[in-house]
Amino acid sequence: MEQQRVCLVVEDNDDIRGLISVVLTRAGFTVKAVASGAEGIAAAADPAVSLVTLDLGLPDMDGHVVARAIRSLSKAPLLFLTARSESDDVLAGMASGAAAYLTKPFHPKELTELANQLCPVTVSQASHINGKTYC
Repeated sequence: MEQQRVCLVVEDNDDIRGLISVVLTRAGFTVKAVASGAEGIAAAADPAVSLVTLDLGLPDMDGHVVARAIRSLSKAPLLFLTARSESDDVLAGMASGAAAYLTKPFHPKELTELANQLCPVTVSQASHINGKTYC
């Protein structure tokens, strides 16, 4: 049975959450998007999740707390997508378990490339991305 790449998107801004979802869907991911840290932690318990994008500026919880909670539930790589761009923020993010850190605003191509690096496409998955057949 073919394993799908599932990305959990934790982002409180509707527009940004929508953009991330579209970009990652086009990259071949199945996307589950949530708007709060609490929802993100709950959703991260799903063993199908293979990548997590996380905004640090969530309204209900500090993003670093969310990251540590997700890390305790899942081995999926964490990709921080945040407006926090100071070097201390990046270091704190990596200490919280981030595999990569992308600052907003970001280019969709950057997101696609990072997501594919963190969660590579297998040959069987690549042959069915966007309903097209490759290889």
